[in-house]
Amino acid sequence: MSENNQENQYSADSIQALEGMEHVRKRPSMYIGDVGVRGLHHLVYEVVDNSIDEALAGHCDVITVTINADQSLMVEDNGRGIPVGIHKKEGVSALEVVMTKIGAGGKFDKDSYKVSGGLHGVGVSCVNALSQHMRATVHRDGEVWEQEYERGKALYDVKKIGTTDKTGTIVTFTPDTTIFVQTIDFNYDTLAGRLRELAYLNKGISLRLIDLRGDDPNEEGELFQSKEGLKEFIRFLDANREPLIEEVISMEGSKNDIPVEVAMVYNTSFNENLHSYVNNINTHEGGTHLSGFRRGLTSTLKKYADASGMLDKLKFEISGDDFREGLTAIVSVKVAEPQFEGQTKTKLGNRDVTSAVSQTVSEMLESYLEEHPNDAKIIVEKVILAAHARHAARKAREMVQRKTVMSGGGLPGKLSDCASQDPAECEVFLVEGDSAGGTAKQGRDRHFQAILPLRGKILNVEKAMQHKVFENEEIRNIYTALGVTIGTEEDSKALNLDKLRYHKIVIMCDADVDGSHISTLILTFFFRYMRELIENGYIYIATPPLYLVKKGAKKQYAWSDDQRDILQKEFGQGSSVQRYKGLGEMNAGQLWETTMNPEYRTLRQVTIDNGGEADRIFSMLMGDEVPPRREFIEKNAKYANIDA
Repeated sequence: MSENNQENQYSADSIQALEGMEHVRKRPSMYIGDVGVRGLHHLVYEVVDNSIDEALAGHCDVITVTINADQSLMVEDNGRGIPVGIHKKEGVSALEVVMTKIGAGGKFDKDSYKVSGGLHGVGVSCVNALSQHMRATVHRDGEVWEQEYERGKALYDVKKIGTTDKTGTIVTFTPDTTIFVQTIDFNYDTLAGRLRELAYLNKGISLRLIDLRGDDPNEEGELFQSKEGLKEFIRFLDANREPLIEEVISMEGSKNDIPVEVAMVYNTSFNENLHSYVNNINTHEGGTHLSGFRRGLTSTLKKYADASGMLDKLKFEISGDDFREGLTAIVSVKVAEPQFEGQTKTKLGNRDVTSAVSQTVSEMLESYLEEHPNDAKIIVEKVILAAHARHAARKAREMVQRKTVMSGGGLPGKLSDCASQDPAECEVFLVEGDSAGGTAKQGRDRHFQAILPLRGKILNVEKAMQHKVFENEEIRNIYTALGVTIGTEEDSKALNLDKLRYHKIVIMCDADVDGSHISTLILTFFFRYMRELIENGYIYIATPPLYLVKKGAKKQYAWSDDQRDILQKEFGQGSSVQRYKGLGEMNAGQLWETTMNPEYRTLRQVTIDNGGEADRIFSMLMGDEVPPRREFIEKNAKYANIDA
């Protein structure tokens, strides 16, 4: 797949070193986000992104990721291989420059790569700096070259170790345990989700994930590849929803040298699920490409609906939201020099992208509607239904709004508020039932901890129309207690986070099946209607213990069956085990000690690493289809981790 023309030469001189690596090990979070589970997996994505960039340039179509038994990880591709010649400016092999200098690489040379991914642009050198050991093996020009590193520093000069008839790069690294103190254990499902996503976004590329850990290593691995790209991605995301139209509408084109790919389908749900990507980066904050999609979709459908005469009897204007209810869509663009906005750098700011996407969507959707009149009629009928529901939702939303903007008297009667007025130190516990709420109220620190008991199971928002959501008493209480205002009709789920009264919102439910269901219902509500709270890191799940193991005056809590068994062995004969079936079985002191005291408790922060996967999981867990839900719960029951 290589090209030998002079315009696209990829050699040692293509590599540009922008700056040194002094701060990477001292301040790793500046480069990879954090040093927890998310940052650990970001290391893998940085290395895989290099291989994907080779694929985008037309030089690679097979990428293999292997989790080794020794906790190291290997990424292998069949690209051109990183250049190994001497770099004129640096005086060492270009391979060493790429691996040991941050910001170095061919991506900064427009002749080598027209488009490149990688969110932070720190490259494989940052991964090297945060690894206790790394090895780079390059197959290029009939020869095999190698270099090893420790914590970012080369152990020896690049050396030739053999001959070869193939091309490509193999990078193997072991994360540094002094940096990643929490864990260096890669999560298979997390990596599989990202590779699956990349396969859909880059049709024709084969990505394989192999796991050699444990007693039953999977040497063959799992293969991710897609012939239809985003069309298959849409079917995967919407597998648990009832389709409104059978065919996935897909569009592919290029405007102003910006490749645009879009796939969309309507379903019977009441939610809008838009996923956008720039150079394979999930831009969950949206940006100009999403604005272009919305503009093209709304104008084209509005024009068609007006011409059809179906809107003639409607007594009010159609809103942009109405055209997107029940819509699942993916927008993917490739931009040579993406400009990102926002704190997390996941909002596209390139203005020329808006018109490119809008024109592509308008032209291709117009053709589809003309060629599929039955589908077009069904879509317009759905839009009209959404418009009526929006008007009903406005009244319910205004009711919540009136209660929210009131002062203390407008707070829910069941809310036991805290004394502090500083949102940064305040936390509110959403507790299952009045009984547990009473215990939590007695056990809390009144200065900064508030308690809001919830009665039973809140509404399943996955299957409810918007006005039903806003009419639900428990949901109204959550809005009012948090103090956030609900957005306008144009963006009914936008929140005014300046009014948020607590920066820790903790879901605290029983550690049983019912408790897990209630937690998932609450999480689904936050994901669908208050997603900004999750994206800003405000949502947490409390982890109450399952057991209390005692022997005489000695006692210790256990959060799993394995911990219980270990403690029983340690305590020996005569030990007793108390099983907590619910929060109400603990007294106020025990609940404070195990679950609410910041010094000893464990809170799981809810994050969204992969928006598409989170969307799919929530629609599956809260939908009507039982088999996939049962399969998911059986697979994940041991870990009980639905942190998206």
